[in-house]
Amino acid sequence: MSEDFDLLFKIVLIGDVSVGKSCIVTRFKTGNVFTERHTNTIGVDFSMKNIKIGNKRIKLQIWDTAGHERFRSITSSYYRSAHGVIIVYDITKRNTFLSLQKWLNEIRNYTASNVVCALIGNKCDLVEGREVTIEEAEDVCNIVPEVLFYLETSAKENTNIEGAFTRIAEELMNRQSCIDDENQDGIKLGQSKSISNGNCSC
Repeated sequence: MSEDFDLLFKIVLIGDVSVGKSCIVTRFKTGNVFTERHTNTIGVDFSMKNIKIGNKRIKLQIWDTAGHERFRSITSSYYRSAHGVIIVYDITKRNTFLSLQKWLNEIRNYTASNVVCALIGNKCDLVEGREVTIEEAEDVCNIVPEVLFYLETSAKENTNIEGAFTRIAEELMNRQSCIDDENQDGIKLGQSKSISNGNCSC
């Protein structure tokens, strides 16, 4: 295993166009940079970030996928070997929330059955423009078994950005620990194995 990390997890961000996926990733990578306007992602953007949880050094491979329909045939292949998926919608645009069924179908079709999935409501700084209630989003977590947790984020105000990625990483670590206890097998760089198988205007 590499000298600079103990575990490697692949996280894929999905959601409709312009919900703020790229803003979330940029804010997470840099911590102090917010870009008001991003050009639409074409296909997928790939980035890496190291975090530390307890005494474990975690390397996250973050795949920011295009939300536009014409790129779906390209980006579906990037689900392969994903350990975690973050579905992002815009709390001020109800149609992006109503697209959840489409994204859940993709997760079911292209990922392992035990992938860790989170639901993120972005742009929580735009309270006056809210079209989706917190209760509606939380209901998804209660009804849909694939969705582990829900958070509202703001890339503009840096609300819950790091927390979203850290929480997924913690869950993946917990699952990995169970696997290690059973067969002493870890996730290593180069393996495609799946585990156990605010206020923002962006």
